[in-house]
Amino acid sequence: MVALCAEIGAALTPIVGSRGVAALYKRSLFLTAQAHPALLGLQENVEAEMDLSPLTTALAPLSDAEATLVGGALLIAFYELIASLIGPSLTERLLRSLWDRPLSDPPASEPPP
Repeated sequence: MVALCAEIGAALTPIVGSRGVAALYKRSLFLTAQAHPALLGLQENVEAEMDLSPLTTALAPLSDAEATLVGGALLIAFYELIASLIGPSLTERLLRSLWDRPLSDPPASEPPP
């Protein structure tokens, strides 16, 4: 899930820049934390870049099911926020390859085991 966030960031950086990606990520964290307290306060330290290490730390103590629920909610918030800014069609085209694989698949940059 964290790797998927990183891939979304990489896909969006050429379009909105690293600060833009960080702002979208920060807002997504804020919106998701309202329903998922594991993410409370994470947005406070997001500045110029999307640092995913606090997210990894926040998800680590959760069960797999809880982490999937929280991570999925974050991804949906991120996606919906992007779609509200650039439209659902362009968002779908930009991120289609990322949504087509299950969260359990390895990130695109890593070879399968």
